Amino acid sequence: MQLNIKKILFSVLLGLIVMGLGVAALQNKKDGSQTEAYSSQPASNPFAAAPPSDNPADFQVYSLSGPTMGTSYNIKLVLPAYRANEIKSFALGVKAVLAKVETQMSTYQSTSELSQFNDSFKGEWVVVSKPLYKVISAAQSLSSRSQGAFDITVGPLVNLWGFGPSHHLDQVPSAFALKEAFDRVGYNKLLLDAEKSALKKEADLYLDLSAIAKGYGVDKVLEFLVSKGLENVLVEVGGEIRAIGLKPNGSTWRIAIESPLSNTRAIQKVINIRDMALATSGDYRNYFEKAGRRYSHTINPRTGKPIAHKLASVTVLHENCMMADGLATMFMVMGPEPALQFANKNNLAIFMLVKSEGGFTEFSSRAFSQLFDDK
Repeated sequence: MQLNIKKILFSVLLGLIVMGLGVAALQNKKDGSQTEAYSSQPASNPFAAAPPSDNPADFQVYSLSGPTMGTSYNIKLVLPAYRANEIKSFALGVKAVLAKVETQMSTYQSTSELSQFNDSFKGEWVVVSKPLYKVISAAQSLSSRSQGAFDITVGPLVNLWGFGPSHHLDQVPSAFALKEAFDRVGYNKLLLDAEKSALKKEADLYLDLSAIAKGYGVDKVLEFLVSKGLENVLVEVGGEIRAIGLKPNGSTWRIAIESPLSNTRAIQKVINIRDMALATSGDYRNYFEKAGRRYSHTINPRTGKPIAHKLASVTVLHENCMMADGLATMFMVMGPEPALQFANKNNLAIFMLVKSEGGFTEFSSRAFSQLFDDK
């Protein structure tokens, strides 16, 4: 989705993701706030043996978890027992990585680098950090490839419909308000200078990276853990996932894709992944109803209105999570037929659940079917 709460409670049930590995649960204070948690004890795993090793019994699964980016992160580390004393160090490192991403890309932090750019005047070049430029450049590429279906300048429309950082209004905006917001939207009104790592607004733009920043955060966390010599890891932030290596029993990581039912939780499909990223976008958790009509949180930047097609959710697999994250939102805006055509043309692995009279119909791209022998 094109807002900071795009995938809250969406698509992937992490509690079922690792299928028995167990998640180090968020520790709740009495006031209801969340604190980071880490476990230096191996996570409960009835299937655990070990990846290929001279001494398989030495390997265990350890868990890290905590709040970030308005949601939470959950991480699984496969480690030999003698490295268990490093868990606290890993936890502090992960926290630092995610905090840095927030200070660069959050719209909720008024002092973040992105917020400062949003507050800058139009017409002036602003030099930004290399990480922020990288994510914005990737977003602009998706915008160009999708003819604006993906657009990080959609923030004014998201806020207008009540799905932004401000309070949820549950109101349909007036035509005048929509026109006003539209004047501040358009990816082609944002100019980039790669040589100087600089940006310039040609209108009073408000950038929102929530449709791609969590995926970038997943990639950065994995990069950090790999730099510490870890080879078997699963990282999840707000439902965006990237996994490398194997579980302790030598099998791949099992990921559950949620059925898009608004009033319950059920698994639609389970897939096994290794050395790839996964992101899902859906319209079945965050919406409001008015006069008998349902309004999705996913805003089409080209119409200024919530999507109204029958695509309920789309799952994307990619080599990195930043792109999987952005592509999931892009396909969600496009709708089922254009999304499937784009995926097949560009050899992208996607799995869609489309609303039908009997519930939901599954559609897969050729690349997805090849990966999972989908029949």
